[in-house]
Amino acid sequence: MQALVSAHSGLRWIALILLLLAIINAFTAKDFQKKHRLINLFTMISFHTQLLLGLVLYFTSKKVQFVEGWMKNDIFRFFGMEHLLGMLLAIVAITIGHSKSKKATEAASKFKAIQLWYVLALILVLAFIPWPFRSALGAGWF
Repeated sequence: MQALVSAHSGLRWIALILLLLAIINAFTAKDFQKKHRLINLFTMISFHTQLLLGLVLYFTSKKVQFVEGWMKNDIFRFFGMEHLLGMLLAIVAITIGHSKSKKATEAASKFKAIQLWYVLALILVLAFIPWPFRSALGAGWF
């Protein structure tokens, strides 16, 4: 179980780096190349992998308990509802952005889709990660 938690926590850094790289490319690149498509794709894949790991943790972790009064408990509410919904919305945004970018024919349209949807996803991800400074959640950096 701890290995799965460590994998999910550690892989968040890869997912975040890929997301930031895709956003930087979308704002700075002039010509849409294969490398841009691959970074966008790997970003989406990394987040879907995180989703799969997270779902296993959701159904096996002691931090997710639907007992009486679970919404009043910061940890149970965060991991049982807030983290899941926030990250699902972020993954949906990434998937929509990737799909719209893939379907667009002009480079500007491809980059605009990534700019909009991936930035929205980044905001959601940053809001719903159990950061170490959120001491009530008992999370660590890795």
